[in-house]
Amino acid sequence: MSNYESYPAPQSSGRRRLTRRSHDKVVAGVCGGLADHFGVDANLVRLLLVAAVVFGFGAGIVLYIAGWLLMPQA
Repeated sequence: MSNYESYPAPQSSGRRRLTRRSHDKVVAGVCGGLADHFGVDANLVRLLLVAAVVFGFGAGIVLYIAGWLLMPQA
């Protein structure tokens, strides 16, 4: 059984809004919201965030907190 079966489909309107995900979130839904906006898997965005934290000397943490504060909840 897939985790994606019970989630609502992305809106098909011409312009998608960048929002934090209210479902399938780990901390605040920032990575899930970015994944929805760009049409990629949320785990890929999470891995990129971890790489940014490790190789960017903590820059990923700052970016995540900024997304948490600036992105509206879906």
